[in-house]
Amino acid sequence: MAEREFKLPDLGEGLTDGEVVRWLVAEGDAISLNQPIVEIETAKAVVEIPAPYAGTVVKLHAGEGESLEVGAPLISVDTGGGAAATASASAPATAPAQAGAATAQPEQELQATLVGPGERQQVRRRRIGHARGPGSAVDNRPHAPSGSATLPHRGAEPRAGSLPAAPARPAQRPKATPPVRRYAKDRGVDLTALVGTGKDGRITREDVDGALDGAQPAAAAPAAVARQPRDRSEERIPVRGTRRQIAAAMTASAFSIPHVTEFLTVDATRLMELRDRLRALPAADGLKLTPLAVVARALCAAVRSYPLMNSSWDEAAGEIVVKGWVNLGIATDTPTGLLVPNIKDADTLGILDLSRELTRLTALARERKAAPADLTGGTITITNVGGFGVETGTPIINKPECAILATGLIAPRPWVVDGQLAVRQLMTTAVSFDHRIVDGAYAAQFLAHLRDLLEDPALLSAF
Repeated sequence: MAEREFKLPDLGEGLTDGEVVRWLVAEGDAISLNQPIVEIETAKAVVEIPAPYAGTVVKLHAGEGESLEVGAPLISVDTGGGAAATASASAPATAPAQAGAATAQPEQELQATLVGPGERQQVRRRRIGHARGPGSAVDNRPHAPSGSATLPHRGAEPRAGSLPAAPARPAQRPKATPPVRRYAKDRGVDLTALVGTGKDGRITREDVDGALDGAQPAAAAPAAVARQPRDRSEERIPVRGTRRQIAAAMTASAFSIPHVTEFLTVDATRLMELRDRLRALPAADGLKLTPLAVVARALCAAVRSYPLMNSSWDEAAGEIVVKGWVNLGIATDTPTGLLVPNIKDADTLGILDLSRELTRLTALARERKAAPADLTGGTITITNVGGFGVETGTPIINKPECAILATGLIAPRPWVVDGQLAVRQLMTTAVSFDHRIVDGAYAAQFLAHLRDLLEDPALLSAF
C-alpha cells in the first residue's frame, strides 16, 4: 500500500481557508488523475478540486460543512505505487502562485485546473438553479449546509401537530416605478390593492389618483385569516463561507482605514439622453445598456486627473501606491452575499464595452463562477445603490483601495437651471475615501470633476 496525503491547496490571493461544500467521491472509491473529488467554497467562489493522484480513496479528512486551513490534510489516496502514482507525481499539488506574479500560471489555466470537466460544471449549474428556482426571488440569507435540519422561517405559523412548513413564496410585488411608489406612499395608498392600467399591468400615477378619488377598481381582498399563536422561536444562521469572509473584510476595512464620505447631487439628464442614443445604435443591439456604464466611463476619466483616488496604502513599506491603470470593481449583490468582481483595464474601454463587461462579470459573480482573478486586483470600486431605489449611502472601502463611489437613484425632481425651476433627472453620488491618502479638498475636487463629466458627457470624448 502506497498511501499519499493531499493537502488543501492555495486557491487564490489572500485566501487562507475553505469550506467543504460537497464530496464527489467516498472512501473506498477508485479515482483517476484530475477527476473532480470535492467542491470547496472560499470567499471568492465555489471551485472543484481535481484528484492529484490516481488510486483508491483511503480517507476523507473533513466532513461537508467543515472548514479547513490551506495546507491542512484534505484526502488520502492509496496510489498502489504503480504507474498511476508515477504519472501523478509530476501533477501540481497546489494551485498556481498568486495572480499577477511574473512566474504565475495564466489565470485561464488556473480555472481549467480547478473547475474540472464540463459535466461537473453542468451539475453545479443545475444545483444553483434548483436552489433559486425559476422565476423565484433571490434569497440573500446564508443557507444551511446540505443535510442539516431546516430552521423555521421567522414569523412562520406552524400547523398544530406538525413540523413547521416551508415558507410560502411571497406575493408578487406590484409593478410600479420608484417615483410612483413614493407618490402612493406619501398619500397612504396601498399599491397591492390597485389594478395597474399601464404597460404590462404597471401601476401609474393616474391609478393612484383614481384610488384617491374612489374610481380605481380594487384588487380582490385577501380572505380573513384566523389569528394563530405567534411563533417565538429563534432562527440561528451559521456564519461561515462567504458571509464570514465578508464580515472579516468589512471589519478590517472599517477599523483600519479612516473613512470619510462626501456627497454631491448630479443633474443626470444629459447622461440619460446619451444612454438612450447609445441604445439606438446597431452596435448596442441586444446589449443591456444601463446608466452605470456611462458612470463607469466617467469615473475612469476622472481618476486620470485625480490619480490618488486610484491608489492604495502600503503599511509595511510606508508608501502610497498610485496605480497607472484602472481595474474597476463592481459591487454585486449575490445570493450568498456581496462580491466585487473587477473589470481589468477599464480605462481602455468605451461605454459599450464597459456595459458588456458589467453584464458578464456580475452574471459570473451571481452564479458563483467568477475566477479568483476576476475578484482580485481591483483599484477603485463602484456600488450602485440606485438599482434598489435608494438615493445614496456611505459605502465601506474595498480594502486596500483608496476610494469607492456610490451612485443613487436617478429620478425626475425639481432643479434650478439658468435661474429657472425645471424638472431634471437627478442622481446623488457619494464617495468614501481613505483620509490617510486623500484630503477632503482633493476628494471634493474629484467629485466635482466627475459631476462635470456626467452632466456634460460629451466631455468624455476628450479622455
